[in-house]
Amino acid sequence: ATAVLDRTSLLPHLNPGVLDTEDLARLRPIAVSMGLMLESTADRLCARGGPHFGSPDKQPARRLQMIDDAGRLGIAFTSGILIGIGETRAERLDALLALRDLHERHGHLQDLIIQNFQPKPGTRMASHPAPALEEQLWTIAAARIVFGPEMSIQTPPNLRPDALHALAASGINDWGGVSPLTPDHVNPEAPWPERDALAAATGRCGRALVERLAITPRHAADPDRWLAPELATRVRRLTDAEGLAHTGRWHAGADVPVPKMLPGASWPQHRRDGIRPARHVARALSAVLTGGPPDAADVTMLFRAHGADLDAVLAAADERRHAVAGDRASYVINRNINYTNICTYRCGFCAFSKGRSARSRRGPGYLLELDEVARRAEEAWRNGATEVCLQGGIHPSFTGRTYLDIVAAIRAAVPDVHIHAFSPLEIRHGADTLGQSLDTYLRRLRRAGLGSLPGTAAEILDDNVRAILCPDKLDTAGWLEVMAAAHRVGLRSTSTMMFGHVDAPAHWAAHLLHLRALQARTGGFTEFVPLPFVHAEAPLWRRGLARSGPAFREVLLVHAVARLVFGGTLSHVQASWVKLGADGLEACLRAGADDMGGVLMNESITRAAGGDHGQLMPASALVDVARRLDRTPWQRTTLYAEVPARAAVVPSTVPVSLASGG
Repeated sequence: ATAVLDRTSLLPHLNPGVLDTEDLARLRPIAVSMGLMLESTADRLCARGGPHFGSPDKQPARRLQMIDDAGRLGIAFTSGILIGIGETRAERLDALLALRDLHERHGHLQDLIIQNFQPKPGTRMASHPAPALEEQLWTIAAARIVFGPEMSIQTPPNLRPDALHALAASGINDWGGVSPLTPDHVNPEAPWPERDALAAATGRCGRALVERLAITPRHAADPDRWLAPELATRVRRLTDAEGLAHTGRWHAGADVPVPKMLPGASWPQHRRDGIRPARHVARALSAVLTGGPPDAADVTMLFRAHGADLDAVLAAADERRHAVAGDRASYVINRNINYTNICTYRCGFCAFSKGRSARSRRGPGYLLELDEVARRAEEAWRNGATEVCLQGGIHPSFTGRTYLDIVAAIRAAVPDVHIHAFSPLEIRHGADTLGQSLDTYLRRLRRAGLGSLPGTAAEILDDNVRAILCPDKLDTAGWLEVMAAAHRVGLRSTSTMMFGHVDAPAHWAAHLLHLRALQARTGGFTEFVPLPFVHAEAPLWRRGLARSGPAFREVLLVHAVARLVFGGTLSHVQASWVKLGADGLEACLRAGADDMGGVLMNESITRAAGGDHGQLMPASALVDVARRLDRTPWQRTTLYAEVPARAAVVPSTVPVSLASGG
């Protein structure tokens, strides 16, 4: 196990037989899970003439003791029963109930195997008949009833290759391990199915084949409880928000091709004809599409869609996009100005901000002078920009006067540019340092020339997540309070969600519903912008406490489900090319998004986090993306109005100089 961990990216799952507590404790730091089949609790099977005679480690009491010991040590554990060796149905139920008792005590059983006996030539039971399929189906169904909906129940697909549909319909949710390299050493006469063939067969059963780790999703989602610290880090970095395997090379910010997950050309855009999701997903879709406030459980269910269910959610979102936003793909010509990267806050996801010292280990800090901020805004205007977007760290010297001065300097230099500036955290800081109410301070900013607010600093609007991610930042109520105040004084804003770190689908659902409720009251949000977590340089990830960003399936679903949740209350969903690249942008435009964001001259925050994209996406490249999708490219203003004639023609590349620290 140590060699596997040291030399490969694989994860050990150990089945070495009956062990004592000391051995289990020694193995726990180097195994993500362990296993031992109980097989049966019938002592009579160990008597002379029985299948377990002469095998002292098959004594039920010894096996139950080891399974109990594993639970007390917090080991994610696989067990199960073997049917067709001479036991009765009542004895199978006894074994299932014994395992349930141990699981109720410790919660450690990650997977339950219902395995059918296969007679082997050259053994004493060579002539013993294999159990009938009906017996296995009965036992699987009984196990599901005994353990309930949460337990992972598996049966080996290679032992019943002609009965996969019946097995899938009887209560299992897992096929167990399927190796592309090694045979089933217990049943070498029964080869593993090829993965693509198994995926096709599973699809014919109305299910989607998805990959998991050696630790099953329920336990992988709680690694601190079930794994030693060093293994918890490895598992976090290999899982998605459901605890499934985060497969492939794609990560947010990485310049690699996106996975091929969208339906092909046979699926017309904004058409759901021919897509048949599972009944529960169809019901959730129908409920969310009714137009009223969605139920959190329905929204969460949509985030868990795979296979045909995923296709149905994406198609429904594209259909809703067509109805709400039409077939235009919009973009804005803008420039980012990050006036300082020195920040007194310590957000676990942020690799952009530096400490107070210019000698910060993550690079030098900087603070732009007002003249330089104004110069950059003027330069952007000369190159066709209609917007400057300003955000920075909370510098220890900043007060509310600082933000007023920044706006005034830009407005004096470029009277007509739209100033899109200051996160709710900066607004709160500014108001508090001047001893003013939010409304009073926001009105002062608006009079000085502020045009709108970016909806950043939202991250995930759940205080349990924020306690890990950004504990010294605004809480959920505080973020919503600033946004409500901005809308109240006539300032519109974007809204965002950064996802894929320490969050889960239930948190995404709650976040969207918070935004939808505020939008229903104020109508002040211009768009929703999903922001996939870029992990590579994030402090929380480097400490082993966060996942490696969202899987691409999750990226598509967040855009799609957001479109469905907002319905007609918010017309625009933006895909961030900075996080996704051009291919990812195109995919999200097919999954409910209608806006491509800005060209973002000098984007630097994502680059600091380790992203390969950023700095600039020429307008011509955004136009090309739109046209590949048969969308009409539309250069918009920040507030989704037509662009005045002066700025409507923009060079395909925008030459912008970079000052020191920019």
